[in-house]
Amino acid sequence: MTRYPEEPWHLAGQMYLSLWLVPTRELPRVADGTRPVVVAGRGAVGAAWVVYENDSVLHYNELLRAVLVRDGRRPRVCITDIWVDSAASMTGGRELWGIPKELADFDIDRTPGVRARAGAGDGVRTGTAKGDGVRASAATDRGVLADAVFEPGRRMPGRWPLTYRVTQTLDGALKTSSVRSRSALRTARARWTAQEEGPLGELGRRPPLFSLALDDFTLRFGDAGLTPSTRPAAAP
Repeated sequence: MTRYPEEPWHLAGQMYLSLWLVPTRELPRVADGTRPVVVAGRGAVGAAWVVYENDSVLHYNELLRAVLVRDGRRPRVCITDIWVDSAASMTGGRELWGIPKELADFDIDRTPGVRARAGAGDGVRTGTAKGDGVRASAATDRGVLADAVFEPGRRMPGRWPLTYRVTQTLDGALKTSSVRSRSALRTARARWTAQEEGPLGELGRRPPLFSLALDDFTLRFGDAGLTPSTRPAAAP
């Protein structure tokens, strides 16, 4: 039995987010019953590194990709690929919301001037490089998923609220969950690399349209009183 918190999850930490406009032929598959929002032959794809810490109900690292979709006429976010380094987060995400979480190894360095990269399968490879910013890498036993370097810039005044809904497939039906967050914002420059043949290959083909650092965010994911806190572990 894998234990995980009941929903909603109250989370907090740091997020490093980039957005791309991607040709429709390169968009990942979204939940059945939804369709990507497409303008001039391109859809909106976001990818983010997240460090859940501080007052989070669970502490872990995360790499995700999501697509802006429609459920009927309603705009939604669909998480198409996601990796974490917490078994509780993986099992809870799958069983509560249908989020297809997998496990990966992470190396997220928030110390200026140092860069490290972790590989998998054929051993660990590391290196260093001068510079400022946040550097992140995630890998599975099939190899490195992605590397990124974020250079945060100007801080925007205040703390910014954001409310949206995530739609996934759970037990053969659409499952829609509410998300409410608030964070400080900074502009950022980001560089992403990914294996061309890997699941995130298109992230390395073009620079992001824009990037943001969400500092000290707080986030509520899910709705109250719907599920118990302990269930059998899901199969990978």
